[in-house]
Parts: sequence; C-alpha cells; structure tokens
Amino acid sequence: MEANTVNIHADLIGRCRKEDRAAQFEIYKLYSKAMFNTARRITGDENDAEDVLQDAFVSAFQNLKSYREDASFGAWLKRIVINKALNQVQRNKKDLMLAEDVKEDVSELEPESTESAYTIDQIKKAMNDLPSGFRTVLSLYLFEGYDHKEISEILGITESTSKSQYKRAKDKLKLIVTQEVNYG
Repeated sequence: MEANTVNIHADLIGRCRKEDRAAQFEIYKLYSKAMFNTARRITGDENDAEDVLQDAFVSAFQNLKSYREDASFGAWLKRIVINKALNQVQRNKKDLMLAEDVKEDVSELEPESTESAYTIDQIKKAMNDLPSGFRTVLSLYLFEGYDHKEISEILGITESTSKSQYKRAKDKLKLIVTQEVNYG
C-alpha cells in the first residue's frame, strides 16, 4: 500500500509557484520559526541561522518547480535548511572537530553528579559551547530525526564516526552542563 502525502498548504504553494508575494509571505510565516530553530541548532549562531533561513527561503521559492509533492512541503524545506546550515558550518570552520581530531576523550570524563535537573537554558547554552562537529551530529540525530546512516551520507563521514560523534557529543554536553551547575 502506497502512502500518499497530503499537502495542507497546496493552495499557497500553487500561488507561490506563480510568484505571488503574499503567498510567499504566508509560507514564510508558517515555517520560519521552526526552520530558524533547525538552522540555529546546527550552526550554533543566531546570525548564521538568520542568514541560513533567508538563503533557504530564497532558494526554496526559486526552486519550487522541483518540489514534487511526494513529501510534505515542510520536510522538503527542512532539507534545504539543513543543507544550507551545513554549508554555513563548513564555510565558518568554527571549531570543526570530527571524532578523529578529538584531543581529549570526553567519554572518560564523568560528571560529578547525575542527580541534577538541568534547565532548558543551561542545555541551550551547553549546545552552543559544543564544537560544531559534535553539535551538528547531535542536532541531526536528536532534533531532526536522522539516523546514523543518513547523517554519514549528509556529512560525508562513516556511520561509525557519526555514532562516535553522537556519543562524544552527549558526553561533552553532560560535562559542560555539569560544570556550569557545579562551578556556575
């Protein structure tokens, strides 16, 4: 049995294909917050995320003819945002750290207390403090729902590197949050 994707914004998308600016603005209002959050998690920087968001929407509207409606518009747009965010991370080369380049084995560092309840703000701050390679894999896996095979294809790394990056990112995240809680 074949699953059909029903696009709830088909009328808006049709108008966007005709370059209707009002329809484009409506699509932007519907999707911009979620897409910004995706870009922000991957880039780790609000300014970069804003640039990615703008580039992604421009690209999406310019290439709307290639949207085949075999997936939801949101999924298609998110893929564009993720690709643009990954390109931004590559351009910036901010703390780009793949598992092979890790100097310190963070998996051996145990937090002093695992009883702590961390706030969302502490976790967001810790995410921003992660090296971009760690943050990218963690974001793609946890927040965007990609599996390690898909991440390896997106980033051009091995599946085992993706798994290792994910594990080390979780450990490093715990360490950063714990240090923040313990040492303020």
